[in-house]
Amino acid sequence: DLPAADPDRVKDEIEETIGLDCENIVRASAKSGIGIEDILESIVKHVPPPAEDTGGPFRALIFDSLFDPYRGVIVFFRVVDGVLKKGDKVRFLNSKAEHDVTEVGVMQPNQVPVDCLRAGEVGYMCGSIRDVLDARVGDTVTLASEYKAAAKKLEQENVSEDEEFPIKPLPGYAESVPMVFCGVFPVDADDYEKLRDALGKMRLNDAAISYEPETSGAMGFGFRCGFLGLLHMDVVRERLEREYDLDLIATAPSVVYRVTKGEGEKMKTEIVDAPSKMPEILREMEVLEPYVKMEILTPSDYNGAIIELGQERRGVLKDIKYLTPTRSTIVYEMPLAEVITNFFDQLKSRTQGYASMEYQLIEYRPGDLVKLDVKINYEDAAPLATIVHRDAAQTVGRRLVASLKDKIPRQMFKVPIQACIGVKVIASATISPMRKDVLAKCYGGDISRKKKLLQKQAKGKKRMKTMGKVNVPQEAFMAVIKLDKSAGN
Repeated sequence: DLPAADPDRVKDEIEETIGLDCENIVRASAKSGIGIEDILESIVKHVPPPAEDTGGPFRALIFDSLFDPYRGVIVFFRVVDGVLKKGDKVRFLNSKAEHDVTEVGVMQPNQVPVDCLRAGEVGYMCGSIRDVLDARVGDTVTLASEYKAAAKKLEQENVSEDEEFPIKPLPGYAESVPMVFCGVFPVDADDYEKLRDALGKMRLNDAAISYEPETSGAMGFGFRCGFLGLLHMDVVRERLEREYDLDLIATAPSVVYRVTKGEGEKMKTEIVDAPSKMPEILREMEVLEPYVKMEILTPSDYNGAIIELGQERRGVLKDIKYLTPTRSTIVYEMPLAEVITNFFDQLKSRTQGYASMEYQLIEYRPGDLVKLDVKINYEDAAPLATIVHRDAAQTVGRRLVASLKDKIPRQMFKVPIQACIGVKVIASATISPMRKDVLAKCYGGDISRKKKLLQKQAKGKKRMKTMGKVNVPQEAFMAVIKLDKSAGN
């Protein structure tokens, strides 16, 4: 229904790219009212009906849940076996929580209460559930009475519950694992309690958020939060600021590393989700970082620019597929840490906004990674530490110290800024001291008088340097957080 619409070209691209059969596609437009009846007829004709009841115990699969401040958690599910009625007591197999059902119903599209739900039907239930973690997406719901009867029968037969339990969880359940972590701190320290309450309320609606208290010498009290990805992180941070009226500072996002020590049965694995938790890497230790498989869909004219970007981000080019003469797909395997640091913005700028990408975690691989510490006036600045690849350490270190030199105000004494790997300094910069003109009162006279005044000033600055503290402003932390930590220019 638009002048730029080209259904035939899109149809060909779907067949060549995804491999779907487009013979029975329906050309429709909701704006113009074209093909609406054809869509409904196609649903009846091609979508298979739900499977029949197997006669087994009640089982239902949760596909969504939300928190209502008056009714608690509302669970949306599909019934696979059995019948669920109002007043039944249900059990969630993975969370092991039990609740009494106060209401069951269907969506039409509003919520309409019904007497019961049977196999094949989709609906909702309420049960005064206070925590959305009790009803995770993908969990299996069963009747508590049937579960207890099955457990009692197994106990009488002396059979292990894990081996032959008759009520099997429905396939597809997997707990969400946070992949991206960052520190969230309130600008005003008095808002800490308000931030904690906001995170607690948000977790009622989004069980994928994980958080734990964190303390920073520079930014005070805050939380270390885990997210499913960058988009999830941006959405949560934006909601915290808009819905709860909070001014927040988020540290640079980081991924979860694994540090292994030893071999065989004696191997120990340590999880590292923040640079401050990274131990000193010894010879028998190995650092593993998460890798993703990335597919980039782009006009073929920009293939060279994208391959150059991939090489800068330590990517491994796996395949290039030409979907049409003008469009192609580039497949990369790349460290997740390189993807979350400004990769998407770089991809859009190099392709004039035409490229799109998707990625999925594949595995953990060994990497030559080091912890890059920052010292200001010979004191460690822990919040500014970062984990980088050894090849990129010097480049990132130079950017760090140059950025800090511009943001930290001058002191009465010289302030050295150093980027270090262990005890080795790889980049440094110096903030020159402010000087008072002590020679202003000397009008001529002997040179020894001027030297005496300069030496007295130098002794005072030396004493000030040993006692003075450098206050790093918030702008300096924000500049480092936004810094591009990739190896490329």
